[in-house]
Amino acid sequence: MNHPRFFLFALGASVAPLFSAETKPALKITTPMAAPAWAKLERQLLADNVPACREFFEKYYNPAGELQAFLRWGANDGPDDAFENFNRWPELHALGASDEVLQIYLKAQEGMIRQYSTLKTVDVPAGRNGMYVKEFSAQSDWMHHGEGLQIFNRMNLSAPNLPVFQTRARRFAGFYMGTDPTAPNYDPEKKIIRSMQNGSIGPMLRPATALDWVGDPFDAAGFVALHGESTYQQFLEHYREYSEVLGDHFINLVATTLPTTAYLVKNETVYKTWIVDYMDAWLARMKANGGVIPSHIGLDGKIGGADGKWWRGAYGWGFSPVNPVNGRRENRNRIPRATVGFANALLVTGDQRYADAWRTMMDAVNSHARTTDGKKEYPTMFGDAGWYGWQARPWNVGALELWTWSMRADDLARVDKNEWLTFLGGEQPDYPASALQRDLDTVARRLAEIRNDKTPAGKRLADNMLDKDPATTDTLVRLMLGGVPPGVAGGLLQARLRYFDPVRQRAGIPEDVAALVSELGDTRTVVTLVNLNPTTARTVIVQGGTYGEHRIEAVEQGGATTRVGGTNFSVELAPGAGAKLTLTMKRFAATPIAAFPWERN
Repeated sequence: MNHPRFFLFALGASVAPLFSAETKPALKITTPMAAPAWAKLERQLLADNVPACREFFEKYYNPAGELQAFLRWGANDGPDDAFENFNRWPELHALGASDEVLQIYLKAQEGMIRQYSTLKTVDVPAGRNGMYVKEFSAQSDWMHHGEGLQIFNRMNLSAPNLPVFQTRARRFAGFYMGTDPTAPNYDPEKKIIRSMQNGSIGPMLRPATALDWVGDPFDAAGFVALHGESTYQQFLEHYREYSEVLGDHFINLVATTLPTTAYLVKNETVYKTWIVDYMDAWLARMKANGGVIPSHIGLDGKIGGADGKWWRGAYGWGFSPVNPVNGRRENRNRIPRATVGFANALLVTGDQRYADAWRTMMDAVNSHARTTDGKKEYPTMFGDAGWYGWQARPWNVGALELWTWSMRADDLARVDKNEWLTFLGGEQPDYPASALQRDLDTVARRLAEIRNDKTPAGKRLADNMLDKDPATTDTLVRLMLGGVPPGVAGGLLQARLRYFDPVRQRAGIPEDVAALVSELGDTRTVVTLVNLNPTTARTVIVQGGTYGEHRIEAVEQGGATTRVGGTNFSVELAPGAGAKLTLTMKRFAATPIAAFPWERN
């Protein structure tokens, strides 16, 4: 395998000197540690992911990185799904998996951009000059934009210096900041994105049709549609009620990831200013709407537009369309996607008022609880007749994210119980090993499914292999980084810690090293580092936050305290050595940037 420095150099990246003051060990660990079960499983999972990912790529892609399937425009099986086939690959490499993972997903990204830039629709107006224009989706909604941008949004974890990445980051942000006249998505006076359907050719300023959502007609016989449709007519019926797209919508908050990504390149203030302006306009609307974020802002900038119906819009508070497969109405409020905007604003500003606004909304929704037959019920939807979609537990969408933003005990109390939080609370000590073993089993199962898939390429839709993607990283993100898996909404990775290898000059924990975050607090993080190699020392750089947004004040180990006073420190682990470290931190106290530690001023 080529060294990552030379691989990225071949793609045009600038490469920093191999060593700098940042890479000198600040802490030496020499105490022997018997290899914990979790550490061995962690290293095995990082290793086993790689050949499984290789087989996935070789099965469904050609050597040029192009997807081998029947490619279409559409919200069901369109371009976003093709790129989603590499969900979790950027996180996998950034955790420490082989550089082959990075090489493959970068190749696939370029291959798919070429494919969808060439493919054109016949009947759908937006795609007639290419499903991708200027290397970006011509027009779609931010549920699907976000899903399709997961590779791009997270490739800065491992390849922030690639010129093609940095150029795209600025160009893509421009589509939503009002700086690209060919993509007038943003109204800077009203501070709105002008439509829920938007992209590199600009906004859709008319009601959407089912055709706009579904794509050109095709014979659906012989295909397996993941949403259960068996005919093209059923595809159309699925999107019959998705017409309300004019004006801004909370789902557009995912678009803030593009200026955030551009800001993380070199901290140019124009991007941060736009994020704050746009998000603060939304905070003002929430306050004016009783704390609840609207799903419809008219082109006039007014909440609810001309009729004041703030709950309108596809994927909005009152969106319960008919599922043509079963004939039932289903609640499809996609408000969880909006958390991305709040997370981005907090990242670039460090200001907890974005967390406060989400907490206020949770309380506002739950204040409309009712009692039925002696049992309290809480709403999840709002329509012309008021609140509906009742459930037995309080509405807690985004509760886990809110807790990681604030680290307040009352916010933790809102989160549904899970094994990870139980472990962080000092219980269930076998959770790391059992969860890692489950993930190893998942990798093996998906690899078997890949090998058993006999579907010819001409009968595969772009989303047919989504469930076979073997990259399995959620447990690793929780245990190694103390982070929340970023999911499919298109947001950035939120984590307490990250690791870098100063010897190989790459992101990710060095070979043979394992990490376990066992405690998270507002100012305290506990992590165990261990070197499983019995003969070779390893050096790892520990960073506060995904992008160095958390300041590390000091590290305590074995009764001795080492002052750090910065965003990272290095640890030299003797052969077979390990230790538990307690970090004192100030969260969101530093300017985030995607550059690696040794590249910073």
